[in-house]
Amino acid sequence: MQTAVRKIVLLEGISDVAAVTAVATTYGVDLGAVELVDLHGVTNVRRELGELHRAAEEREILGLCDAPETRFVEQALNEVGCVVRDVSDLSAYGFFVCHADLEEELIRALGADRTIDVIEQLGLDAKLATLRQQPAWLDRPLTEQLHRFCGVASGRKELLAGALATALGPGETPAPLRCLVERLADR
Repeated sequence: MQTAVRKIVLLEGISDVAAVTAVATTYGVDLGAVELVDLHGVTNVRRELGELHRAAEEREILGLCDAPETRFVEQALNEVGCVVRDVSDLSAYGFFVCHADLEEELIRALGADRTIDVIEQLGLDAKLATLRQQPAWLDRPLTEQLHRFCGVASGRKELLAGALATALGPGETPAPLRCLVERLADR
């Protein structure tokens, strides 16, 4: 028998789904009653949130977004009757904000050396070396190079988001991701 969905999590993309799944697994959160929705871009939050509210089912709607895109989430919540004055109100409605984006949060949490270790374990170290030798990236800070590397090839963002999130140790999970997963666990 399938468990009824009690919580729906609106996520900007498939890489966010991979990271949330990895952290939920680490925290021992059962995702059986949770639906992780890939919005295929934050601009789709308005449509999805509107449809969910019109369905009027007893489900908690949560989400994760990047700081530069909070205006889309704020507008969508306001349209469904949630009073959002500014970004500080989002967590009250279960939407948590990543500083720049989720990949930046994961890289910062792990640090550059451990991020490189994960990339090496995935057999992508030669590809990273190639990017780092390109003239446009040669003199850039290592964290910027790593961030660019995460999203430069098809499927890599999802692969790395899940792997980086899995590599996090106890107490290392970035606040937005931790707060979301704690809400999923009803903590």
